[in-house]
Amino acid sequence: MEKTIFITGAGSGLGRGTALGLAKRGHHVIATTEITSQKTDLMREAKELGLNMEVFKLDITQERDRNLIDEYDFDVFVSNAAINEGGALGEVPMERFRAIFEVNVFATLESVQHAARKLVKIGNGKIVFLSSMAGIITTPFGGPYAATKHAIEGIALTLKDELETFGVQVATINPGAYNTGFNDRAAEEKWKWFDEASNFTRKEDMEKQDAGLKNQLDPEDMIEKMIEIIPADHHKFRTAYPEKTEKQMKKTEQERWDMEV
Repeated sequence: MEKTIFITGAGSGLGRGTALGLAKRGHHVIATTEITSQKTDLMREAKELGLNMEVFKLDITQERDRNLIDEYDFDVFVSNAAINEGGALGEVPMERFRAIFEVNVFATLESVQHAARKLVKIGNGKIVFLSSMAGIITTPFGGPYAATKHAIEGIALTLKDELETFGVQVATINPGAYNTGFNDRAAEEKWKWFDEASNFTRKEDMEKQDAGLKNQLDPEDMIEKMIEIIPADHHKFRTAYPEKTEKQMKKTEQERWDMEV
């Protein structure tokens, strides 16, 4: 069944691929981008492919942009817009920590509130949060992003209980580490403020963690899973993918009950 799907953060990465893929499957996609240049490029590709897409700029941190959500009708709202930034939690500059929370938590919830009011009014629909394996699993020097995604997990679970009596579904999608450039950009950010002369975190420890980025997954697989789940009427509350990531997340949750310090 064709759905109208509103997706934020569709200017790049998984969001862009998913928006295009959903439109190719016959869904009416309302795809928004953080900046105008992304909008222009996405509009060009959608037109070339002859897709049923509406594309416009929506920076979720801007109230004027968020208000645009109220002007559209949709069946599914996909809260995908996010930024990523690495760094040791014991030393990350607080302005950087606040900045990632501003986008990934505060602005995310504010945009979702617009969608919630609209869907509650009509008595059906679905809100999908793009969370992450980092919503459950933590890694050294990935704390700022993981903290925001742990917050999203709490928000999504609570909102699910609050909205289900209104006929509105809430779910999360939790991708593993995919090679979209998103994680690479995050790893680079910490080197903008890190100084071996004044920071106690060991440079070699962070470089060792960054080396793991060489083994990221093909994003096309994740995009296909998102295209399957987003318009579906029924599925699990949390969709972790690939299966290896799901198993790792479950194992980590169980191990935490036996952790000692």
